[in-house]
Amino acid sequence: MGGIHDIRGSLKRLDMGAVLSPGELLRIADVLRACRNLKNYMSADRIEDGDSVIAELISCLETNKRIEEKISLSILSEDEIADGASSTLANIRRQIKVLQASIKDKLNDMTRSSKYQKFMQEAIVTMRGDRYVIPVKQEYRSEVPGLVHDASSSGATVFIEPMAVVEANNNIRQQKIKEQAEIERILQELSADVSEILTGLKSNVSILAKLDFIFAKAKLSVDYNCVRPLISAERGITIKKGRHPLIDPRVVVPIDLWIGKDFDTLVITGPNTGGKTVTLKTVGLFVLMTQAGLHVPAGDGTEIGIFEQVFADIGDEQSIEQSLSTFSSHMKNIVGILEKANDKSLVLFDELGAGTDPTEGAALAMSILEQLRQVNAITVATTHYSELKVYALSNDGIENGCCEFDVETLKPTYRLLIGVPGKSNAFAISRKLGLFESIIERAKEFLTQEDIEFEDMLMTIEKNRSETEKEKMKAQAYRLEIEKLRSELEEQKSRLAVQKEKMLREAREEARSILIEAKAEADSLISQLKRIEREREEVVKSREAEEVRLKLKGKLNNIEDSLAESLMPRNVVVKPPRNLKPGDSVLIVNLNQKGTVAAPPDKDGEVLVQAGIMKINVHITNLKLVDEQKAEIQRTGSGKIGVSKASTISAEIDLRGQNLEEAVERVDKYLDDAVIAGLKEVTVIHGKGTGVLRSGIQRYLKSNSRVKSFRLGSFGEGESGVTIVELK
Repeated sequence: MGGIHDIRGSLKRLDMGAVLSPGELLRIADVLRACRNLKNYMSADRIEDGDSVIAELISCLETNKRIEEKISLSILSEDEIADGASSTLANIRRQIKVLQASIKDKLNDMTRSSKYQKFMQEAIVTMRGDRYVIPVKQEYRSEVPGLVHDASSSGATVFIEPMAVVEANNNIRQQKIKEQAEIERILQELSADVSEILTGLKSNVSILAKLDFIFAKAKLSVDYNCVRPLISAERGITIKKGRHPLIDPRVVVPIDLWIGKDFDTLVITGPNTGGKTVTLKTVGLFVLMTQAGLHVPAGDGTEIGIFEQVFADIGDEQSIEQSLSTFSSHMKNIVGILEKANDKSLVLFDELGAGTDPTEGAALAMSILEQLRQVNAITVATTHYSELKVYALSNDGIENGCCEFDVETLKPTYRLLIGVPGKSNAFAISRKLGLFESIIERAKEFLTQEDIEFEDMLMTIEKNRSETEKEKMKAQAYRLEIEKLRSELEEQKSRLAVQKEKMLREAREEARSILIEAKAEADSLISQLKRIEREREEVVKSREAEEVRLKLKGKLNNIEDSLAESLMPRNVVVKPPRNLKPGDSVLIVNLNQKGTVAAPPDKDGEVLVQAGIMKINVHITNLKLVDEQKAEIQRTGSGKIGVSKASTISAEIDLRGQNLEEAVERVDKYLDDAVIAGLKEVTVIHGKGTGVLRSGIQRYLKSNSRVKSFRLGSFGEGESGVTIVELK
């Protein structure tokens, strides 16, 4: 609902052909925007009841986004039109800025020049009457040719428009006139656009006013914690926990009141400031609020009847000008009420019959109540007269009520009690305030026996009511406690049932687990027995297999020895080296591989040689000291091994999927084989991945003596996924 304005005055001026101001046009745009927002709100299915009055009113709103946006884009505020309102306006303002910049440059040059500095009061450029001027000392005014526009209050400074910028200032003035004319044209155009939707805007204002009123009533209901009262087809009134809306909700005491069913006249008694008048006003307000379509600040179950007229005589209307006393002013109102009241009227009297002789006033009050009963009006009256209490007690259709008063604290409780006549607490209050007991006793002697008996009766009724109320509260407390105990017992019973079921379920689960474990254990024992049986059979089979394997190994050893004899002959041209010791560099003749003696020859002539990362046993006849090998290397059997290796070794090795340590070990052995096979270039495939394997392999290649150089693969070779190694 934001952005709603009362634009009826602007629409009336527009209807007469006037041009609206920027502020008026902005308010019209706000109203159009509010209408559009409300339509969008309803279209989003936020209103549950599609047939509600609110939905119907919103659907009748007329929107015009084109005019709304045109106004919003053309007008920035009540005092400023946007440059983009028209191309002409933008061009004019651009020219004004250019002229202003030119004038400022000229004047700044003057203020900074040595020629004019001594004439200047201050080296600044200012404005007087939309004209750019400079402050000049009074004694040098003739030294600066130009127009004087103003002077300081002391007269020491004059503000001169130099002749050099007069023409430029005139041009700015002309552009300003054009700017104003263009602004008026834009406002006239926007006003003409709004005139086209004048009828729709008038309708929108009326609908928005209704919606605003509806939402204001809803806000009132929320703020005062109101309820929707039930509308009674009869004249009765039932108020539950009613609160006067103008009393602070933190201190207000709710009242319960009913009338119109068992009785149609209620007489409320009680001390002053006890809440009688507030009760009377609450009843009248609730009836009028209900008939105005408002919720009432009360509890659920509040029921209000419909009355054609609500009459009230509340407060003191005495007038010096009209020579009316308190009694006379009240009686004048009462006469008017009695003339118009009927069976569809609610009549409220405050202090009925007050302001005159108590005896006559009480008699008159009873007669007025009797007259209203004859026309069947619903009447609520407050009074101090004991006669009216008796009258209410002794007549059907009339009920007593009172506003409770705490004698101990001398304060009213503001609670309304129906069915109990109020007791006059004058003696009790006086005694509490310190009035002599003798005076109080003497005052009692002036009361008639009937008055004393009546007051005693009221005291007894009040005492019995108070005790009954206490017993009722105690019984209610007991009932609540019994309900609580019953609820706890039911809850405990339910909890025990749940625990019982849980225990049974757990017992079943435990038994099932035991059975499953026993079955699993039995299956395990059976499996173990079967495994033992299989192992026993396998031992027998293994023994037989081992015998076969040993036989086969023996045959293989024989074949291997025969091959070794042919492949690695022990009879060589050069004599075996003598006195080999650990650390000597030797050449394994048949492998054409350098090595280092790790252990001296044993009794069989076998020498432990470290060749690369491998340690092998080689017969001393296959070894040459490095110094002796040059002449004999051509006549060894190494050619046979090289041919054998070359026929089986690949020109590439794939290390993907291996860790770095495994890969380095494989590459080392592979390079040994590649050198023996006589390969000059090999490919190491390590993949791209994270690069860890590639980096580790290349670090190893840098330190390997067999590697001449290495590089990453080029396009078509595998790129960074392979390393090409050139061997020495």
